[in-house]
Amino acid sequence: MSHGGIGGGLSGAVPDAYRAFVSRAGNICPQIPPAIIAAQIEAESNWNPKAQSKDANGNPIASGISQFIPGTWATYGTDGDGDGVADVWNPADAILTQGIYDCTIAKQLLPEVAGGNVKGDIVSVTLAAYNAGEGAVLEYHGIPPYTETQGYVSKILGLAKKYQGAEVVPGGDGGQGAKIVDVARHQIGTPYVWGGGGISGPTGGGFDCSGLTQYSVYVATGKVIPRTSQTQRHAGRSVPRDAMQPGDVIVFNNDGGWGHVGIYAGNGQMIDAPRPGKTVEVTSLSPYWTQFDWDVRRFT
Repeated sequence: MSHGGIGGGLSGAVPDAYRAFVSRAGNICPQIPPAIIAAQIEAESNWNPKAQSKDANGNPIASGISQFIPGTWATYGTDGDGDGVADVWNPADAILTQGIYDCTIAKQLLPEVAGGNVKGDIVSVTLAAYNAGEGAVLEYHGIPPYTETQGYVSKILGLAKKYQGAEVVPGGDGGQGAKIVDVARHQIGTPYVWGGGGISGPTGGGFDCSGLTQYSVYVATGKVIPRTSQTQRHAGRSVPRDAMQPGDVIVFNNDGGWGHVGIYAGNGQMIDAPRPGKTVEVTSLSPYWTQFDWDVRRFT
């Protein structure tokens, strides 16, 4: 769930030289959208690829446009432009690594937030962990009471508003329904795994149909819905088929037991995890799925 409705679009405030890098980094995981990546860069280096922070003795602490310390770079540094070198001074490498590192933190903290052990939205606590370390966030069960860290989080969330552009989701309404679709779209290509997935993301390497819907609704809205298609059918609010909106969950009685579920994506399509041997995909509802009984549920 992103903070304050910050979604996947980018405004013209991002410098042209870095726009593609920011977009790529901000599409690694749905929790950390491009506007957050951009705002974080401004807070870290003000878009200066040669930035270097130093301690009181003049010794280097963090380097590059995304301000990595040597130990973190040694673990996460990634070659972003395919030149065979992961260089902290190269914005293509540094910004991609920033997205990877942010998403790694977010994935680790998601179950803590969902379980109530860590208070706050996932974007805020991820940024706090980027600044102060995940251990500090866990110790204080949320954003640590450090002036620097609290200011860091607040500054980035404020800056993100100027980098937020229009979020384009086919058939979407720009609200929570569109965000559910956007989260599901980020999982296209993820393998089907029976019993796979939940609020923390894929498990066992993938999702089944109801794991995908539970994850997408949770990340987009913060709501934890039941885990199986049969129980999802009785949750949320019932919606007539002719009143469906993107983000609605469709449960199908295709096997006599309401055994399949997908997310309506607009334009007569849904996103679902269909069956073993397949991956999360966009599927047309007609003609195959129209032959079955549906139960459409709304969780927004």
